[in-house]
Amino acid sequence: MQVNSQIDESVQQLCVWYGDGHDDLSPKADQWRLILERPANQPITLINFFKFRSIAEYPQDNHQISENISGQDAFNQYASISISTMERVGGRFLLVGPYEGVFLGQDEDWDLVAIGSYPNLESFMGLHTDLDYRNAYCHRKAACEHQKVILCSS
Repeated sequence: MQVNSQIDESVQQLCVWYGDGHDDLSPKADQWRLILERPANQPITLINFFKFRSIAEYPQDNHQISENISGQDAFNQYASISISTMERVGGRFLLVGPYEGVFLGQDEDWDLVAIGSYPNLESFMGLHTDLDYRNAYCHRKAACEHQKVILCSS
């Protein structure tokens, strides 16, 4: 029971930091739980698909952000923090590149694909609890018209 209450507390805190996910720009509580309930030593791979806005959309209460920057530029601000933080906590990107299309199946409209890998849950959570990363996440949300992140076992 203690493990479940620790997971509940972690999910609640992550939703405070990142939002409740109903904007589809951050995970929902059940999606955080899916990750947190995995075996702690199991590697995690996330396949990220991003569609950028032409102009980034920041919340009106965010006064530190320059207005009228492209979604790509806002995402680059996020990436400048996320890549170094991910490497510091033990994760790495297996691929980051432009989306070119679907080889088999129905095509979708994306701008960028990034495949990130973490050796374990501790590394993944190290990224998402990092203050600099949490502060940079607003750039990702402002940059993306929509996104999709697929969870895989490594």
